[in-house]
Amino acid sequence: MESSILEAWQWSTLCGILSWILLSSYLNVTQKLRSLLQPWITSHVISGAPFILQIQKYQHKLLDAVFSGLSCVVSVPFYTAFLPLLFWSGHGKLARQMTLLMAFCDYLGNCVKDAVSAPRPSCPPVRRITATKDEQENALEYGLPSSHTLNTVCLAGYLLHYVLSYSQNEDASIQFAGVALVCLFIGLIGLGRIYLGMHSLVDIIGGLSMGLVILTFWLTVHEYIDNFIVSEQNVTSFWAALSFLLLFAYPTPELPTPSFEFHTAFNGVAFGIVAGVQQTYNQFHHEAVPRIFTEQLRVHAFMRRMLVGIPTILIVKFCSKAFAKWIVPVVSNTLGIPIRSTGYIPKLNGSVTGKKSDKIKQSSYVQKLFYFSQQDTFDVDTGIRFIQYAGLAWSVVDLVPSIFSHLKW
Repeated sequence: MESSILEAWQWSTLCGILSWILLSSYLNVTQKLRSLLQPWITSHVISGAPFILQIQKYQHKLLDAVFSGLSCVVSVPFYTAFLPLLFWSGHGKLARQMTLLMAFCDYLGNCVKDAVSAPRPSCPPVRRITATKDEQENALEYGLPSSHTLNTVCLAGYLLHYVLSYSQNEDASIQFAGVALVCLFIGLIGLGRIYLGMHSLVDIIGGLSMGLVILTFWLTVHEYIDNFIVSEQNVTSFWAALSFLLLFAYPTPELPTPSFEFHTAFNGVAFGIVAGVQQTYNQFHHEAVPRIFTEQLRVHAFMRRMLVGIPTILIVKFCSKAFAKWIVPVVSNTLGIPIRSTGYIPKLNGSVTGKKSDKIKQSSYVQKLFYFSQQDTFDVDTGIRFIQYAGLAWSVVDLVPSIFSHLKW
C-alpha cells in the first residue's frame, strides 16, 4: 500500500512539473511576469544608487578585502569544495541536506533572476569590485534576488538548526548566541554585496525574504526528503526524471546569462549525490559511521582522506567531462537531434550563425524540446555540464568512500 502511494506521489510530482512547463510556455508566463515586475524593481534599483554611493564613501582597501573575502566564503565554488569534506567527516545527513538545499536555492534564485531580468546597479556611478573570476561571472547575472544573501540565510540557518539539534543543547543563551551570530553574518554579507556594488538594497531584501521562506519550507520537509532518499524505491529513476524536467522548467532570460549554467551544474550535483547515497547508504552514509573528532576518525585520518579524496574527485570531474563530450554528441546525432556547442566543443561553435543564432539564444528550452524537427538546435553544453557534475558528486559519495574503505580509513 505504501509503495503504491509513493509511486503515485512520484508520478504526480513529475506530471505536475511537466504540466507547468507546457502551461507556462503556452501562456507566456515569464514575459507577463517580467512586464509586471521588472519596471517596478528597476525603478528601485535606480533610486537606490545614492544609498550605495553613501556606503561606498567609506571606501578602504581593508574593507575591499574583507567584503571580497566574505563573498568568496559564501560563493558556489566554496560550497562545492566544502560539501565533500562534510561527507568525508562522517556528517552525511548534514552534507546531503545542505547539498540538496543549495541546489534548491540555486534553482529558485536563478529562476527569479532570469524571469524578472532586473538590472544590477549601474556602474558607473556605482563602483563595482570583482576581485575573483567567480565574481566577474556573478556580475553577468541579473540582480534580484541576491544569491549570496539567499544562500547564506538558508545554509547558515540550516547549519545552526543541525548543530543545535545534534548537540541537543536547550540552553536559551546558547541558542540566542547562535541566532545572533548567524544574523550578524547574514547582515555582513548583505552589506558587503552593497559595498562591492554588486546589488541594490531591493536585491538584498529580496534575497533575505526568499531565503527565509525557503528555509522555513525546508525545515518542514527535510526529514521526509532524507527518509525518501535513503530508504525508498525508485529514487534514482525518479530523481533522473526530475533533473531532466528541471532543465526545461526554467525561464528564458531577457538576455543570456550564466545563471542557467549554474543551475545545470548543481542539478547534476544533486542527482549524483542522490544516486550515490541511494546505492551506498548502508555502507558509508548511515548514522553510525565514524565522525571527525572522535576516536574512530581523528584529525590526521581526516587529513589523509582530504589528500586522497580531493585529487580523486578532480580526476573524475575531468574524466566525466571528457566522456560527456564524446557521448552526448554521439547520442544526439544518433537520435537525429540538431546540436551546437557554445563552449565545450569548438568544432560545433560555428554550426549556428546570424539571425538563426539570435533566435536560438532567445528561444525557450521548451521550444527546443518540441521543435527539434524544425530549425532549432540543442546546446550540448547543457548535457555535458550535467554529466560532468553528476560524475563529480557520485565520486564524492561512492567512489571516494570506497577507496577509504579499501585503505581502512
